[in-house]
Amino acid sequence: MKVIASSLRKGNIVDKDGKLYVILTAENIHPGKGTPVTQLDMRRISDGVKISERYRTTEQVERAYVEDRNYNYLYSDGEGHHFMNPENYDQIAVPADVMGDQGIWLQENMSCVISVHDGVPVAIEVPARVTLEITDTEPTVKGQTASSSYKPAMLSNGAKTMVPPHIGPGTRVVVMTEDSSYVERAKD
Repeated sequence: MKVIASSLRKGNIVDKDGKLYVILTAENIHPGKGTPVTQLDMRRISDGVKISERYRTTEQVERAYVEDRNYNYLYSDGEGHHFMNPENYDQIAVPADVMGDQGIWLQENMSCVISVHDGVPVAIEVPARVTLEITDTEPTVKGQTASSSYKPAMLSNGAKTMVPPHIGPGTRVVVMTEDSSYVERAKD
């Protein structure tokens, strides 16, 4: 089905010249003068080649038909990341290259949306926010202003984020999966 380029988002699948591409980043650019454009960084599903395309925001792009279903994360091994459909208990393995750098956010029984095209997983969407524990962070330096100074911290999954000075090791925090940014202290 045809959609306008500006409506495409990360994780969408497009059909370009008969090949399927998953969108890695989609950015709408509005220059001071001239036509607004949509910059798409895409990965070809068949062989993993990355390309970058620019479309006018009103241009029509062919969006591929994929089935989006909820799956629960089970475990990871050499074959990839394994998920189960909670409705019919079917299991599916998502290869590491399809998972990309989002694999670090997976937690047991986490609900993810997997896009399937002809029975093959082509893209995955993890929840926008996850709750993790801070395992290591620098001690607070006396005299730092609390409003703008953040300090680096290591999360229990190995990812790094920046947290406010009052957050210490052992604290559970909510983090955005898209850019590893701190949202708030977890309300346990």
